[in-house]
Amino acid sequence: MYLTDDKVAVLGAAGAIGSNLAQTLLASRTAGRVAMYDPFEPGLEGAAEEIYHCGFPGANVSWTVDVAEALSDASYVISSGGAPRKEGMTREDLTRDNGLIAKQLGLDVKRYCPNCRFVIIIFNPADITGLTTLVHSGLPAGRVSTLAALDSTRLQTALAQHFRIQQDRVTGCKTYGGHGESMAVFKGGTAVDGIPLTDILAGETVNGVGLTAETWRGIQAHVTGGGARIIRLRGRSSFQSPAQQSVFMLRGLFGEPYDWPCGAYVNNGEFGRIMMAMPATLSSDGVTGSMPEGTEEDLQALRDSYAHLVGLRDEIIAEGILPPLSEWGRRNPNLV
Repeated sequence: MYLTDDKVAVLGAAGAIGSNLAQTLLASRTAGRVAMYDPFEPGLEGAAEEIYHCGFPGANVSWTVDVAEALSDASYVISSGGAPRKEGMTREDLTRDNGLIAKQLGLDVKRYCPNCRFVIIIFNPADITGLTTLVHSGLPAGRVSTLAALDSTRLQTALAQHFRIQQDRVTGCKTYGGHGESMAVFKGGTAVDGIPLTDILAGETVNGVGLTAETWRGIQAHVTGGGARIIRLRGRSSFQSPAQQSVFMLRGLFGEPYDWPCGAYVNNGEFGRIMMAMPATLSSDGVTGSMPEGTEEDLQALRDSYAHLVGLRDEIIAEGILPPLSEWGRRNPNLV
């Protein structure tokens, strides 16, 4: 009935993302054994009661405020358990506090489920919290990933709205690098109704609509500020889309195609010892990242985004949240 009967631990399950995760895992028939964890017991119990009231057949749902109970024997972990972003905040404003949460999560994974098959980190700034979890967890690099699709789906949405066409007629939308205001919004590979975006920027039209360089820059800015816009519109950060995309990522481990970028650990020379959104393949082995293709302008934007992430990484190393680079191999032998 479900893609997996193995245990999926949902951390931060009393929150909007976490409770949506639990529901989506069950409603999509992805996972039937869901362990809900949150330190806020009344909210967690209420979220679990809502799930029980849905009446999912064959479901085995538990809830606990004991992280050891939640993680023990878990094959998969999805965590939205960081402090949420609020209006007026950037993702980077959460770096230190959520970095500490990510460090503890990595240590808890190492202690309670060292053989888990995949960990998905959602809470911001996801590139840094995912990297921190990876280093402290001891897991192989491909076993930890971050939600990175939302910037790409926001780009697809913005272009579809601009050209007044159905969203899935815009293809190849990709943003890489950091999940934040410094992200690299690629134009190479994107097509609108089959017409390359680069051709549209050179004068082609779709549905009678063109796209100037100035409007494209506005769309890029719209995408980089997409999370803040949701907060302004709804009074809270995104929760439906991150929950849905995270479940799609998990389904990718079981053979379903997943065409959006994922957070992947990168250490290839030009980009070293960082986690960032990259072209990725999901399989039973976890996530495998690759280098993106794009225009020289796209690739320079990726380099700039990487430099920004390195600054954040070095900042939390200085805070003692991550060890110095020279000690990573001792903390996690998979990262030698």
